[in-house]
Amino acid sequence: MKILVLHGINLNMFGKRDPAQYGTATLADIEASLQALGSELGAQVESYQTNIEGQMAERIHAAHTDGTAAVVINAGAWTHYSYGLRDALAILKCPVIEVHMSNVHAREAFRHVSVFSEIVKGQICGFGVDSYLLGLRAAVSAVQQARS
Repeated sequence: MKILVLHGINLNMFGKRDPAQYGTATLADIEASLQALGSELGAQVESYQTNIEGQMAERIHAAHTDGTAAVVINAGAWTHYSYGLRDALAILKCPVIEVHMSNVHAREAFRHVSVFSEIVKGQICGFGVDSYLLGLRAAVSAVQQARS
């Protein structure tokens, strides 16, 4: 099963950006952890990062026809205002899991709102790199449940 992991705006700066909130792991570290867990779970993990919203929408659109079984997304700041990405995700027929490294509910008020919350299967936040790994586990489980 193919799981698409989407990393949004500024997330290429993990390891450099606000270590108190995000830790010191780089995006490459996160992707390596996802690949290792994916192998254990029998999932092919494809990661994609962009700082350009239109490119993210195009990648979500491609997920309709490329065999993607589930999506794990950390859209970064887009989570809080991008109705365009919300609409692109809403078109998908597969499960979508929203993840965040920091606990967005313990931060600034604008981060408490996710425009994706009504369309995703679930949200995981506040566990650092483990948020991604928990999101991958949730995505695989959702696909397996749907198939049985």
